[in-house]
Amino acid sequence: MSTPLESVTSQQVFTRTAKPTKTKSRKGTYLLLIFSWMMLIGTGVMGAMLYTEHLKLQITQDISNQTAGQLQQFQSDYTAQIAQLKDSMSDDMAVLQKKVDSLNELLAFTKDSANSKTDNSNQLYTQLSDVKNQLDELKKNLDVLK
Repeated sequence: MSTPLESVTSQQVFTRTAKPTKTKSRKGTYLLLIFSWMMLIGTGVMGAMLYTEHLKLQITQDISNQTAGQLQQFQSDYTAQIAQLKDSMSDDMAVLQKKVDSLNELLAFTKDSANSKTDNSNQLYTQLSDVKNQLDELKKNLDVLK
């Protein structure tokens, strides 16, 4: 029982033939893959550069804000200290002026009550001169602070 199909298949010899190579197609695929990888690497590098630039600008702005705040704090502290020193100098000047006035009164009294035997007025004038010199120095210091 031989059927025509069996006879045909039994007579055919199967041989393996080599596939035709498509070198142009493979080269194009490789070039496309290499180009794609280069694009991915390039975009990664570009993204990293943009991100580091963004971070650099952000850090610079943060430092600038901190520095401005510290300078403002320093300026307000300095202004407060100058005002306090000015008030202190004004108070000291007022106290010194009272002393000078009382010394002037004492000098006037001593001068009026001095007799020819004692010469205490010269000592009082010397003290008054010293107090006036100190008062002048304090005024100069106050003018410098203004």
